[in-house]
Amino acid sequence: MTFVATVLTLYPEMFPGPLGFSLAGRALAEGKWSLNPVHIRDFASDKHRTVDDTPAGGGAGMVLKADVLAAAIDHARSLSPAAPVIAMTPRGTPITQARVRELAQGPGVTVLCGRFEGFDERIFEGRQVEEVSVGDIVLSGGEPAALMLLDACIRLLPGVMGAPSSGAEESFEDGLLEYPHYTRPVEWEGRTIPQVLRSGDHAKIAAWRKQQAEIDTRSRRPDLWERHNGVRVQSASGAQRTDEGPGK
Repeated sequence: MTFVATVLTLYPEMFPGPLGFSLAGRALAEGKWSLNPVHIRDFASDKHRTVDDTPAGGGAGMVLKADVLAAAIDHARSLSPAAPVIAMTPRGTPITQARVRELAQGPGVTVLCGRFEGFDERIFEGRQVEEVSVGDIVLSGGEPAALMLLDACIRLLPGVMGAPSSGAEESFEDGLLEYPHYTRPVEWEGRTIPQVLRSGDHAKIAAWRKQQAEIDTRSRRPDLWERHNGVRVQSASGAQRTDEGPGK
């Protein structure tokens, strides 16, 4: 089954963009996933192909029209009925690695990219659209966020990264940030690779990496650390945690 990415956008020429290179680009060429950029303006009903209008109640900017968005979404659903429709918006739920993995295991995704002041609110209930945010930032449009979301999904598709376990120890997979990495030269500007990583003792290396991941998560992302020690008992990969670890 090929993962199908449908992107509803006012700028279809922005795709595949970076997704045409490296792992994602190679996977696209090999048919491991497919891309269908759809121009939202094609679903406008007037001769000027109008996609936006002034905000109800007044205010600056323009708002994408619900009727045009609905027609575009209906078209996308006719092509990929089982694919969830996700709108990229700073008002959405923050995306997580666990959600990305769920999406990557499905048939694909339809991504709705906003512009201007955003979407007519009625589209979310009227067409059951999931609102997703990639961070507490505001972009000029949803396209860069869509590229991020799709890249995160595509790299998890079978055969894209090579070995199935390639992403198992990355940040967020076990609720923690990833441990630090080093490579040659052993010494650089007076700084050396930690001795334990040069010891050849795999048990000690694994313990050091786990400890560093916990230390970095606790200091850099206390929100993740709190969830890791609280209600979260399962990794993003779906494997149950069996160790308690320090600090619990």
